[in-house]
Amino acid sequence: MPSDAKHRPVYVISVAAELVDMHPQTLRLYERKGLIRPGRSSGKTRLYSERDIEHLREIRRLTQELGVNLAGVEEVMRLQHELDDIQGEFEAEIERLEGELREQAQRPDALPAPDGRLDPRDRPVYVISIAAELVDMHPQTLRLYERKQLIRPGRSSGKTRLYSERDIEHLREIRRLTQELGVNLAGVEEIMRLRHQLDATRSGLEHNVRRIQEDITDRMTKWRTLPEGNA
Repeated sequence: MPSDAKHRPVYVISVAAELVDMHPQTLRLYERKGLIRPGRSSGKTRLYSERDIEHLREIRRLTQELGVNLAGVEEVMRLQHELDDIQGEFEAEIERLEGELREQAQRPDALPAPDGRLDPRDRPVYVISIAAELVDMHPQTLRLYERKQLIRPGRSSGKTRLYSERDIEHLREIRRLTQELGVNLAGVEEIMRLRHQLDATRSGLEHNVRRIQEDITDRMTKWRTLPEGNA
């Protein structure tokens, strides 16, 4: 988990409930459902962070303003928590790489191997008719989902829509949400917005990690090639 002030558990349940205009029992229910994840004091008292408060307000918006059912809210909050967790993982990875850089400054003979390969799941390959067949939908449905920005297919040089494996995954997720969980379109839009945000965040963080690894490689290479008197 990220360690900034927003994630510091500070509010007891009565204060958190007052801040979001909910009954404390509602907060306990949401915790049992895994929608929020309050911390605990040494005495096992629930303590809520500013991020928990934001999540609770988001739950209220989804249910009261958008009419999203509980299954849809669970999907949204699972993605929100995943975004929080991946940020924490990134911060931990940065700390690890910084430690590696310090260690390799003492041992310039060991060089990390950066990996700049593109995820093949993002390569646009399927025309709309094939994509529609793969997910058992009508091509017009895929065009509707694109207008709603639920999916974002690529384009060929001739402007033909081309769908990637990740687009296919997203379309199957939309079908699961609507057909199996009964999530309304507003809920699906929220969930897919978060999925796209999660994909972009993960890709951006992985790029930053690779960039740092390449920087370490470059520094260590320069270190190894310095004249003996300058080392």
